Amino acid sequence: MASSPATLRDILTILDKAAPFSLAESWDNVGLMIGDPSQEVSGILLGLDPTIALLDEAIEKSANLIITHHPAIFTPLKSIRTDQPSGRFLAQALKKDIAVVACHTNLDVIQNGVSQVLAEKIGLTQLTPLIETQEGSPKIGFGQIGSLGNLEDSDSFLARLCDILQLPTLKICGLMPEQVNRVAVCGGSGSDLAEAALAKRAQIYITAEVKHSTARWAEESGLCIVDAGHFSTENLIVEAFASVLQEMLNTDNIELLVHTPDSQNNPFFYYLKP
Repeated sequence: MASSPATLRDILTILDKAAPFSLAESWDNVGLMIGDPSQEVSGILLGLDPTIALLDEAIEKSANLIITHHPAIFTPLKSIRTDQPSGRFLAQALKKDIAVVACHTNLDVIQNGVSQVLAEKIGLTQLTPLIETQEGSPKIGFGQIGSLGNLEDSDSFLARLCDILQLPTLKICGLMPEQVNRVAVCGGSGSDLAEAALAKRAQIYITAEVKHSTARWAEESGLCIVDAGHFSTENLIVEAFASVLQEMLNTDNIELLVHTPDSQNNPFFYYLKP
């Protein structure tokens, strides 16, 4: 691996080792969104969402490569409207010569990916994927299920979850167990994995964007589902993956800093009745 200065191609090679792009779902769009593989990289900013604020922060931190979890280009473009947020992001990235890369479902399914980082932060061990996407060892796939070290009072568990995810409240449906030990998680939109969580004997399933029909199903099926929001269940991966990427760069003697954003917070806020 080349020493500093590194090219975008070098960084893409490292990313492909950390979270292979081939593991992404067929409907997904991952890898290089904007940029020339031969361009030199001055710094890296890793964030969850491709936003104008993230671009501005990259400029402030002298980072000409942005890596996001959610792709800047997800569906085929019929036009680039620069009066709209998505088009404005693309136009400004091109104007400022900032490369943009996405690691989406490939970062979801790998070991130490989105759901595993969430599960370990909660204190789960003996982890296995809820849905395996590739056979072999280690097992990889969407979601994780595991066990707490000991039975925990549900109220204490949920209060601790609020602290971990920095949330003032949680949306909950289904039957709340008095005590909890076996917990499933899926960072991001995981409503469709609820049945898999129940089949693997989860007492509580933590995810986001739970459908109304899934909430009704949970009521009648005896599974407690916590909808903790898309941002909160995924954002833990930003610091974790930045550390992994920084370590890989250091190992390859590439003198680049991997920054995490100050500007990217939960887009939702919570009104608590006085």
